[in-house]
Amino acid sequence: MHPIPLTPADALIIVDLQNDFLPGGSLGVPLGDEVVAPIQQLIDLYQAHGLPIVASRDWHPEGHCSFTAQGGPWPIHCIAGSHGAAFSSAIPLEQLAIVISKATTVEVDAYSAFNGTDLAAQLRARGVTRVAVCGLATDYCVLNTARDALGEGFATLLVLDAIRAVDVQPGDGARAIALLQAAGAQPVHVAQMGQLSDIAEAV
Repeated sequence: MHPIPLTPADALIIVDLQNDFLPGGSLGVPLGDEVVAPIQQLIDLYQAHGLPIVASRDWHPEGHCSFTAQGGPWPIHCIAGSHGAAFSSAIPLEQLAIVISKATTVEVDAYSAFNGTDLAAQLRARGVTRVAVCGLATDYCVLNTARDALGEGFATLLVLDAIRAVDVQPGDGARAIALLQAAGAQPVHVAQMGQLSDIAEAV
């Protein structure tokens, strides 16, 4: 694996590391808790470099259109202000990251952190040209966030050891990774990500 040096134009996007998407939550991703340690490593790295860190979250009102009672595909999850909507207690993302709330109205769902938010504008305002995407779940919100990042013109790293899939249909996660790679995302592992010396040389 070749190293991926970071530069001042890099940012980290952590997708939906929320209690309801972790094992035991109302929409828990199998093995979802396995992303916590590698995401912490990424946070430490980006913090050391002084680079932007973004954390997206589902922040649904009661009766959201994605819920089965309203004809949607999912059980009730991530009700704004609830324990299920809170970030994992393992990482204090509200203190560490720029928080992007999505799907905040009853009638609109949003898998992507870019959908209906000002995330692209916030990143551009900070001079970001490349993002690394991690979090939950590979085949839904990670897929759509990374795809929209590419569509917004950001070079996109997909951190394979910091994502996990729902796999409603077996292989959905692998197919999502293949789709993103075909669209131009670069699959990487945490161990490849640049050290402080790399960014110092890039400045």
